[in-house]
Amino acid sequence: MKTFSISVPDAVLEDLRSRLRNTRFAESVARGHWTGGVDPGWLREIVAYWAEGFDWRKAEAHLNSFPQYLAEVGGGNVHFVHVKGVRTPGGPEPIPLVLTHGWPSSHFEYLRLVGPLTDPGAHGADPLTTPVFDVVVPSLPGFGFSQSLEGLTTRETIADRWHELMTRVLGYERFAAFGGDIGGGVTAWLGAKYPQSLIGVQTLFPQFPATFDPAPNEEEQAFIDHLHNYDTKIDQGYSEIMWMRPDTIAAALIDSPSGLLAWIADKYRDWTDHGGELESIWDRDSLLTVVTLYWVTGTIGESFRQYHDYDLMNPRPVTTVPTAVALSNEPGTQGAPRSIAARSTTDLRRWSRPERGGHFFAFEQPELAAGEIRAFFGSL
Repeated sequence: MKTFSISVPDAVLEDLRSRLRNTRFAESVARGHWTGGVDPGWLREIVAYWAEGFDWRKAEAHLNSFPQYLAEVGGGNVHFVHVKGVRTPGGPEPIPLVLTHGWPSSHFEYLRLVGPLTDPGAHGADPLTTPVFDVVVPSLPGFGFSQSLEGLTTRETIADRWHELMTRVLGYERFAAFGGDIGGGVTAWLGAKYPQSLIGVQTLFPQFPATFDPAPNEEEQAFIDHLHNYDTKIDQGYSEIMWMRPDTIAAALIDSPSGLLAWIADKYRDWTDHGGELESIWDRDSLLTVVTLYWVTGTIGESFRQYHDYDLMNPRPVTTVPTAVALSNEPGTQGAPRSIAARSTTDLRRWSRPERGGHFFAFEQPELAAGEIRAFFGSL
């Protein structure tokens, strides 16, 4: 394990700006604003700002203000942030907690949680009664500065790597886990495969059981139908391409920063709980920090591996550790019944529906996210 600092060469940034300045833009095919994907007018504005206004060095300094490390885990390097909790005399002992992001995200999504979770007293909470955490935020394999896995990239194989990181590398005998999207699947696998090491697991979406036995009830079937309808008619096109033809789309995105921005921003607009205005949640600098991380590391293609390998996952066993779901407010989760979550765990302790916060819950609503994490893990 060694310390790590992000330092993108000037030549890489100059090449990026040159490509942005020479972008060729397509005319809109659709007849309405954002109805055919990313709006070309919006894209022109953001590309111009990325080329002339965005300060990567400022973003880089912010990322480097958090202690980062590289550790060899499972044959490859894992990049992660690790901040230990502030122990107040008479207050609770820090709880080790691993936070796992999804796609198209990065470790940046969770940085707003680090301060409130590691030092509640400095963020307006009572340090004598508020749970405190040792926070670990890894970059998924093949994302950012983490190397890809040698074999299959599935939720299970990532969970294997996280377990090794938390126990062998960092020395925690037991730890807690939280995640959304891919990170939710990884979190569920940690609880299912390593119950002796997990204090509890918390996700933003109810994890489906390996099989529905008995058959879905009326409420469950209605949600399954809703999810299928949402995927097939609104959302699933991107994932079908990344699942079946990852190399084809990666060839386009790794060579075009404007294309990369469009591909990622499309999902941020669809999945963020923003009330019709994406930049009310994801300001331009924050969104471009995420996209620039994909660009300077050249990892957009590697990030597709877990889609390409999705059908090769093993069935996940039932989770036996204490489990919580803080249901995110995004289109795919609407109407999700508690009973589906209960099918995949024997110990569903908490089921909550925060009023706000979508796919990127920790970034969108850090206070609500910190509250959900404290309420669940503090109760164990």
